Amino acid sequence: MIVPRFINTLARFLAILGGIVLIATILITCFSVIGRIINSVGHAEFIKLNTSSLADFLQCFGPITGDYELIEAGAAIAIFMFLPWCQLNRDHASVELFTSMFPQKTNKILMAFWEVIFALVIIIITWRLYEGMLGKLRNGETTFLLQMPVWWAYAISALVAVLASIVAVYSAWLHLIEIGTSQVSFENEGSMNSD
Repeated sequence: MIVPRFINTLARFLAILGGIVLIATILITCFSVIGRIINSVGHAEFIKLNTSSLADFLQCFGPITGDYELIEAGAAIAIFMFLPWCQLNRDHASVELFTSMFPQKTNKILMAFWEVIFALVIIIITWRLYEGMLGKLRNGETTFLLQMPVWWAYAISALVAVLASIVAVYSAWLHLIEIGTSQVSFENEGSMNSD
């Protein structure tokens, strides 16, 4: 059984979008650190004494306001965007110390069990994110520096977590079907073919 194209495409799109969000957070971090360094150089006694105009110019630089707030929200959103692709490609961390000695049928049962558990966990996380978003929306909480409503990050994460839940449930369903077959039937169209 092959993963339908729309689920594969959705998971791939979210992973690419998550990569873009992660790159943005990396750039924010880099520019913020560079700004801090330039500002520190502008405050150095040697620079202030010898070239006050250069010191004044360098002191105009600084960290990006709210960098921690943006990175915190971006990292959470990116993590949820990577989950569906990771799930479809069976790329979650696993320890196979003993399972390599088990028969294939036992491994299929174990894999299906953990896929069902993962699907339940991601559904619970999605539900709690939704509840958290409603709480943040009701109390009007904002970030300290940017005054950005906190519920925005919760809403985006919850929406992506819903999509991750759909993929997790579908993946668990495929693994449960796979228990009754004699061969591995879980294939991701995207990993088998180059689209």
